[in-house]
Amino acid sequence: MSDIVPIKLVCLDLAGTTVGDIAMVERAFAEAIATQGIVPGTGAYARAMVHVHRSRGCPTIDVFRGIFPGNEAQAQAANLTFERSYEGALERAGLTPMPGVMEVLDKLRGNGIKLALITGFSRVTLSRVLSALEWDDKLDLAISPEDAGGRGRPWPDMVLHAVLRTGVADVRHVAVIGDSENDMLCGVRAGASIVAGLLTGVHSRERLLKGGATHLLDSIADFPSLVLSDDRGTTQVASSAR
Repeated sequence: MSDIVPIKLVCLDLAGTTVGDIAMVERAFAEAIATQGIVPGTGAYARAMVHVHRSRGCPTIDVFRGIFPGNEAQAQAANLTFERSYEGALERAGLTPMPGVMEVLDKLRGNGIKLALITGFSRVTLSRVLSALEWDDKLDLAISPEDAGGRGRPWPDMVLHAVLRTGVADVRHVAVIGDSENDMLCGVRAGASIVAGLLTGVHSRERLLKGGATHLLDSIADFPSLVLSDDRGTTQVASSAR
């Protein structure tokens, strides 16, 4: 008999994992930074965008606090611009699910697994994203940092909030998937059995492994086979990271 712990809850990242909006997010960050006097072509702008890339997966307000340390007003102003820019782009272009995502969600739910979407976006922005996606019948929860007491990734709070909300009895019954190092750190710190790094997103294989990924996937379409497998160490659809 297999000693594999069954997965009962999956926590999925949003930007870059389930929806293909990486360029849209990057542009919104760039516009927000520029409104605060850090313009393209300068060293300060280059450093700020490096910080943005390194901090992907974290709450957007925390990203701006890192860029404007000690200046909460400036961080809040930049964050407001980010939200307006991103939501404007959302209204103009909409959102496109990553290839295979709808089938992934249907297969996991069809096997009795609860699904929680977690993000670094604010609750207001997340609500607009959900309205654009029309995934109400696909998800059990959609969680922003505000919903989990204010701490987003790399802290484990959003995953643990999903555990409490869904009534899952053991964190080992949880799987997390994302495309950033901070997604991996969040899953590891929450105690999830599977912390899957997606290689089609913002961070490299090395960064995902540094964050503690248990598996690396070439496509989110491979994720259900990993979650439902009785032999996760040798599954053919995932590259073992340990």
